[in-house]
Amino acid sequence: MSSYENFYSGTSYSLEPDYGELFTGYRIPVGSIGAPTGTQTANQIQEVANLLNQGIKVIEVQAISPEIFEQIPKQHFKEINRLTKLTGTETTVHAPLIDPAGFTKEGWSESSKEMAERQLKSILDKSHELNPDGNIPITIHASGIAGTEYAPGKEGIETERLIVINQETKQLSPIEKEERIYPGMKKPAMFKPEEELDILNKSEWDQTLSQLSFYKQRGTEIARDALPIIVPKLEALETGKIKLKDLTPEEQAAYHQLYTANNFIRDTMTRLNSLFNRAYKYSSEEEKKTLMQAAEKYTKELGGGQRTDIFTVSRKSQAVDNFIEQLSMVEPKTYVPIEEFAAEKAADTLAKVAFHGYDKYGKKAPIVSIENLFPGMAFSRSEQLKELVEQAREKFAQEASKKGYGKSEASEMAKKLIGVTWDVGHLNMLRKAGFKEEEIIKETKEMAKYIKHVHLTDNFGFTDSHLPPGMGNVPVQKIMKELEKEGFKGKTIVEAGGFVQQFKRPPTEYILEAMGSPLYNVMMAQPYWNQIMATQGNYFAFPSAYFPEQHVSLYGTGFSALPSELGGQIPGKQSRATGTPMA
Repeated sequence: MSSYENFYSGTSYSLEPDYGELFTGYRIPVGSIGAPTGTQTANQIQEVANLLNQGIKVIEVQAISPEIFEQIPKQHFKEINRLTKLTGTETTVHAPLIDPAGFTKEGWSESSKEMAERQLKSILDKSHELNPDGNIPITIHASGIAGTEYAPGKEGIETERLIVINQETKQLSPIEKEERIYPGMKKPAMFKPEEELDILNKSEWDQTLSQLSFYKQRGTEIARDALPIIVPKLEALETGKIKLKDLTPEEQAAYHQLYTANNFIRDTMTRLNSLFNRAYKYSSEEEKKTLMQAAEKYTKELGGGQRTDIFTVSRKSQAVDNFIEQLSMVEPKTYVPIEEFAAEKAADTLAKVAFHGYDKYGKKAPIVSIENLFPGMAFSRSEQLKELVEQAREKFAQEASKKGYGKSEASEMAKKLIGVTWDVGHLNMLRKAGFKEEEIIKETKEMAKYIKHVHLTDNFGFTDSHLPPGMGNVPVQKIMKELEKEGFKGKTIVEAGGFVQQFKRPPTEYILEAMGSPLYNVMMAQPYWNQIMATQGNYFAFPSAYFPEQHVSLYGTGFSALPSELGGQIPGKQSRATGTPMA
């Protein structure tokens, strides 16, 4: 039986270390808890100053609109650096919302990807000014586009919805589960999105070949009607022994028909070349071998070259038929999941941005920290994000090797400068699809060794609410414990903008309580903020008060009487350093 029951039976007591409804069970020192600046203003100096007034020791510059970020004068980055040096504060950066793969509202293009790369390099250079002496983490969203949706199923995690991209047209399409029935099936069956994707690729390719074959067949039919009439005169026409005007009207008509047929087949051959290129680009390595063999045979059947004159119509027609038949043996993946397409593009951009920093600033280069997004967005799952990070690191090493860096050094720096920002609020939204807490912890465990930076926020699993920790159902303690096992030593930024927006007050007092920070930051020992939030401070000692009566009324009657920027209810900015000292 707890001795605390002697005071008041059946309730917890503030002397208990775990006291408080908000306490998450995981303690973080005040000096290690960060806060973001306001996102909707270029006046980041003022935003930083406001946070410094609250005693925040880690500040994340979060002007996440590209337009607003570009409105911050370059001198302000240096000035923020001076402010943080004076106050012993550290900074991190949340880059503007730029899709590193190159997707925009208009879709994807190579030029958009190149622009994203240039813009992110510029952001990295500006961010470096905030802390030229250290590896400042720069959080970059993994993507800005919709992605695969998952749900727990009978056989494990199942795909509910795929977003696929046509690699030729760059158009996006959703694919969901669909009930189908085909000849030979006794009853309809549910086809998974992955199966639907296979059907889409196969049917689209077969349809394209069929259209091409039909177009060629039209030319063949025209030629078939004309050939019996004009064949006896073809050799003489070819050698110049007779002219077109020497033919009978019927023979001249047959000749023109043959000319038209040749145009049909010639156009078919041109389209066939394009289709061969498409098949080769999107086929497996094994299928590429088959395609090259078919192409070699096709060239031989054309007679060593792709002649386009009307005297080889029959031979060309047969060669085209044979080649189309060979192309039908492969199934190029024209449509692929958006993550598969975007991973290669985004990894290339992120690697080049990170290497730009390393090549320019050496071992003091900023860290490119890729943020996980909530379910329904691309790279929301640990498996996908892990693959993106690995690809980016590999491309970083390749880029470094081109510039003469050693393989070992390049690999080591890739691991140091490319990692993950783990947003626990985004992660918790797996609950919306029916996932349990166990899956949230499992996702963290799988990503732990890649995590360089943490965004700590709370919600109930349905919207990205941005509440202070302890106000929702994010399993903060279990998540942080998993990171602790991997030796996580990065920054932790508490994103509670939703709370500020709704309740018009700083969340500092709630955050300190939720994270159970020690009052005295020199050691992780009692008293903790979760124990003393509701207590009256002691401002008296022999022979007199530390502060006069006015200050006692402000500071000695509980935390509600603190200035508003410190989480209290007193308007205006009060000095924490004024007052009459003890005699």
